[in-house]
Formats: sequence, C-alpha cells, structure tokens
Amino acid sequence: MSQAFTELVRTVRRLRSPQGCPWDRAQTLRSLKANLVEECCEVVEAIERNDAQALQEELGDLLLQVLIQSQICSEQGIFTLADVIHSLKQKLIRRHPHVFGTRNASSPEEALATWESVKHAEKHSPSSAIPGLPRILPALKKAQKIQKRVAAVGFDWPDVPQILEKIREELSEVEEELATPDRKGLESELGDLLFAMVNLCRRLQIDAEEALQSAVRRFCERFQRLEKMLIEEGRVPEECDLTELDEIWEKVKKEG
Repeated sequence: MSQAFTELVRTVRRLRSPQGCPWDRAQTLRSLKANLVEECCEVVEAIERNDAQALQEELGDLLLQVLIQSQICSEQGIFTLADVIHSLKQKLIRRHPHVFGTRNASSPEEALATWESVKHAEKHSPSSAIPGLPRILPALKKAQKIQKRVAAVGFDWPDVPQILEKIREELSEVEEELATPDRKGLESELGDLLFAMVNLCRRLQIDAEEALQSAVRRFCERFQRLEKMLIEEGRVPEECDLTELDEIWEKVKKEG
C-alpha cells in the first residue's frame, strides 16, 4: 500500500513537471474547483447506485484531486502533501478524545457530540453559535447545520407541533404574497417556508438534503415508468390531458 501510494504521488508529480502533460501543467486551484465538485458528486452517485466498481473508480478520481491540488500548493510553497496528511492525522486525534484521550463516548451520538464540541472550540468564536460554512454548501444542508447549531444553545421550538404550526404560518404568508405583484416578497416567504420545513427534518433527525434527493429520484423513476406505459400504447405525454396523466401517475405510484 505504501509503495503504491508513493508511486501514485510520483505519477502526479510527473504530470505536473516540465516534461509532463500540458493540460495538467496548466491547471490551477481555481480551474480545478469544478472538477472537485463533479468528482464528489460522482462518488455519491456510485454509492446511491450501490455500484462497487464505479465507486472504486470515482474514489480514485477524487483522490487525484487531492493529490494534484496538493502538488500545486507544494510547487507554490504553500504546503505539501505531507502537511495535508499530518494535519489530518492531528485533527483525527484531537477530535477523538474518547479514543486517544480520557473522555468517554459509549454511543455514536456521544462520539459525534464530542467531535462537534471540539470542532466548535477550534473554529468558532464563543460570541457566535453560527458556524462559518462554505458558500458552495447546498442550501438545505447549510440550513440544517445552522439550525442544529443554534438549537444547541437553546434557540429551538420545544416540540414538533410548534414547528408544524410555524410551517402552517409560513405557508399562509406565501398565500398572502401570491395575491400581490411583489415577487421579491414571495421569494422571501418561500425561503422562510423551506427553512421551516428543514427545521422539521432536523427535529425528526431526517437529513433534509437526502429526503429531497430521494423524492427527486422517486419522481424521475415514476415519470419514466409513466412515459414507458404511454409509449407501449403508441402515445406520448403531450397527447394526454392532465386528468389522464394523473390517473396513470396514481397507477404507477401504487406499483411502488
């Protein structure tokens, strides 16, 4: 393993060398941003498909991003791959005091709470409970993380019924905005409604991002089955009225 990793690092270094690949040599941290995001998405997609072969390949592509960006930073005298590895090792030790220290954690929940506590102490000023989150983080994920953080200091609804009441209140405000020409106001109220829905997910320990991703997947799978049913009859959705499409949709839903 150690030899294989060393050879991989040398390969990446060769690609970036004057005798290497023109494309790899031309890349910068900024030019590789989109590649990094894309590779992360492809790893997640392979996991969702339960495709082990694809996952192996995509994890390799993701590792390449770590290696080439570390190499670029090394060339610029910012830090080296060894620095990245060392800092990761130290972080893992610091944030697992229940493994490498004297603190106890008998459940996954306690271990996660310990990790978050150490992380918060490292990164955030005690004057604010809201963490600094990446701007590129998906909005649902960012909202849920912020809500979790402020709930930890007591800023939270006491129970689910009150969160549901807040959702109904926000929905009512959306309906009021629909009666006005103020699109900015409508956007704001829709945002508040989404934020309240995410809060319900958080309280029920459901990942809002994953819940929506699952809903999108279900919708796509069902609509494709609807299209297939129509194609078998020699038709397309555009030839059907909404009532007929809805009837077929309900049939598809019952099939699972």
